[in-house]
Amino acid sequence: MSQTQDTYRQPEDTNGSAAVPALALVGVERRYQESNRSLDILTGANLELRAGETVALVAPSGAGKSTLLHIAGLLDRPDGGEIYVGGQACGKLSDDARTRIRRLEIGFVYQFHHLLPEFTALENIAMPQMVRGLTKQEANARAMQLLKYMKLEARAAHRPSELSGGEQQRVAIARAVANAPRVLLADEPTGNLDPETAAYVFEALSGLVRASGVAALFATHNLDLAAKMDRRITLSKGQVVEM
Repeated sequence: MSQTQDTYRQPEDTNGSAAVPALALVGVERRYQESNRSLDILTGANLELRAGETVALVAPSGAGKSTLLHIAGLLDRPDGGEIYVGGQACGKLSDDARTRIRRLEIGFVYQFHHLLPEFTALENIAMPQMVRGLTKQEANARAMQLLKYMKLEARAAHRPSELSGGEQQRVAIARAVANAPRVLLADEPTGNLDPETAAYVFEALSGLVRASGVAALFATHNLDLAAKMDRRITLSKGQVVEM
């Protein structure tokens, strides 16, 4: 496969239609300079995510999980290889083009919710949609739908400081999928929560992934949650390895 092609193609399936992954990393390399030597983090990593699929990325600290997520989310550029989002090559696009794809095609959930403290739960979810071009009425309607799905409609008018940790994270998840992204990237999304709340938040997130058809990659240290996902992968010597 040429790593300079503009679109990513898979062999045709038995019905004769090409199956294009929501996200594909092909031969991705990333290295950093440390003093007088080069530190290789990713050494030709390959990964595919399919629509509606949940994949757990489980690896020890320092193995390159954050680097992989940053490259997959177009927040960082690889030193080699290519990233395809919906079949489109993104590695060599301009910063403006990459920003546009991030805004329209990729959702992010982090360990800390990063909600805007001066806005309500509803407003935090509505704002990304308004940035995309929806009217305030349209954005608020979809935000309320998502809050209802997450069983938070009664908390719509509450600011983040008035919400529990689990509620804050569920609002952050709703915000991440508000623009119907193709890919959802989550970096330890339940890391700050107690086990019971973490399990509840994960079930809500998993249900939302399946209902929306988004492809989701979760970096996590929680092996119990990882076991509930469709696939589990790790990083070994800069390569993505199935577990």
